[in-house]
Amino acid sequence: MAVALEVRKWTLPELHRLPEDGNKYEVVRGELFVTPAPAVQHEEIAARLSAILTPYVQAEGLGYVYRPRAVLRYEGSEVEPDLLVRARHPRPTGRDRDWNTAPTPILVVEILSPYTRNRDRVQKKELYIDAGVGEYWIVDPEERAITVVVGPGAETLVRDDMRWAPAAAARELRFRVSDLFE
Repeated sequence: MAVALEVRKWTLPELHRLPEDGNKYEVVRGELFVTPAPAVQHEEIAARLSAILTPYVQAEGLGYVYRPRAVLRYEGSEVEPDLLVRARHPRPTGRDRDWNTAPTPILVVEILSPYTRNRDRVQKKELYIDAGVGEYWIVDPEERAITVVVGPGAETLVRDDMRWAPAAAARELRFRVSDLFE
């Protein structure tokens, strides 16, 4: 006889009580995800992509490129993307900016790892789409490619020349995907 198990739903106050132990803790629609510290390759890709995005975002006046520890909160979920681009916070209050009122990112980037592969492609993708993120890039080091998601069912796999043209920009950003994996 099968017995149904009740799945525990995590809340943001519970998430915020978890220890600072080197792991990354995120809650997506009540599901807790724990990720160990990233590998060197992951951080090198993030650094290269940040170096490509930052001058463009600044020159186009799009806001800021944020690295981990910046969060996206949406309907009881809280995640720390590998990179995100969003406008300046509308009501900065010093050290305690409120992530609940932060602008929705125009770009979110997750770099796949063996620990995050499924959640980045399923749960987090659905969360970002529902939250109204302008564009979501899934960087896959194994495939040496970027999956670009702009809405439900709207995905493009890019292996060569990457282009990004957010609505507020006067010009598009272009770079070779292979530059991320050198």
